Amino acid sequence: MAEAAAEAAAELLERACRPEAPLEELRALRLAVQAVPPAALRPRLRDAHLGALFGLLSAGDREQVSACVAILERLLQALDPPYLIRNLREELQKGLFHPDDSVKILTISQVGRIVENSDAIREIINSPELLRQIICCIGGEKIAVAKEAIKSLSRIAQTQEGLEALFVSSLLSDLKNVMATNDIVRYRVYELIVEIASVSADSLNYCANSGLISELIGELTGDDVLVRATCIEMVTSLAYTPHGRQYLAQQGVIDKISNIIIGAESDPFSGFYLPGSRFQNLLNRIGHQAKNAPTELRLRCLDAISSLLYLPPEQQTEDLLRMTESWFASLSSQPLELFRSISTQPFPDLHCGALRVFTAIANQPWAQKLMLDSPGFVEYIVDRSVEPDKASKDAKYELVKALVNSKTIAEIFGNQYYLRLRAYLHEGPYYVKAVSTTAVEGAE
Repeated sequence: MAEAAAEAAAELLERACRPEAPLEELRALRLAVQAVPPAALRPRLRDAHLGALFGLLSAGDREQVSACVAILERLLQALDPPYLIRNLREELQKGLFHPDDSVKILTISQVGRIVENSDAIREIINSPELLRQIICCIGGEKIAVAKEAIKSLSRIAQTQEGLEALFVSSLLSDLKNVMATNDIVRYRVYELIVEIASVSADSLNYCANSGLISELIGELTGDDVLVRATCIEMVTSLAYTPHGRQYLAQQGVIDKISNIIIGAESDPFSGFYLPGSRFQNLLNRIGHQAKNAPTELRLRCLDAISSLLYLPPEQQTEDLLRMTESWFASLSSQPLELFRSISTQPFPDLHCGALRVFTAIANQPWAQKLMLDSPGFVEYIVDRSVEPDKASKDAKYELVKALVNSKTIAEIFGNQYYLRLRAYLHEGPYYVKAVSTTAVEGAE
């Protein structure tokens, strides 16, 4: 049955690919290829067929173009990516600047297949005209085309040859020329640059040397509040990676953002790009749920709070420490006591969740001062008797380790408490103090 259907589709393909073929033949072929698996069509498919169908795309008849796009979508699935780039390079290039968006989407989707293939991607890197046309697609009106172009270029840049092609050739000028189209397109290019720069330190160096990251950073202090908000979002994406954070710190971007935070009260539009009064209310709501919600939701709230408040030592600037302190204070009127009360409840999951919150803030000086000022809190930390199971002992040990490894703990806690914490750490999570007993003569 499948063989007969494939044979019938092949006959229709032969007739429909003639220049003088009526539109009815294309309509029939469109239906026929949908009924046959692409693999069954591959042995009957010739370069001449594909060339003819791509040629029919140049016609002004919209129905004919629509039919050809649908047919090609099906037929091209039967072809391997290396075959596509080696035999249909010119057709793909023409398709990328076709006036019909459906043709562009068809073509850019095939480019997406090519760049995911390790053999085919080298062919596309060595095709500067095709790369240039992909770059131009970033400036197109159709967002789907632009997104696919960004995705393909980002994938190309994951190879050393791709980085060289994009940033050490005339294609960099094409990239900058596309940016000049409008604000929307400019930020599409920034999106591409941030995606590439986030992959590795080497990729970041190429992007930095292009000057495009400097241009992005320069827009942090622009007059257009919407542009500024988008810029902050882009910079934040770069900060997700360690090498990105290091670069931003070296360029003084962290200080710029700190100044934006400091001046937020005098900026009536700061709500567009900074967490505002609504965010404080949200934190208070999360704190309330951590105390009163059903157990599963309480656990999720505790994990979210831990993730939100953790600040690696290398990022502990004065401004960011003030920010995490204010977030912690927004969780409850007495947040330390809130989590301490949760940690003393006889539910291991909640107990460990609260300990993880303490661990998240343990290396921050303001939190250490809160712990010291809370009556009995340090004694609670070093008290092994309150940890009933292995998970609790492990969680308490992680808290002690975070405290001991902090550079400020000895100064804030004082020598006596610091030495007790070090002893706890040295003894390990499961240490049990030996209890001596005295034998009594005659006792059973």
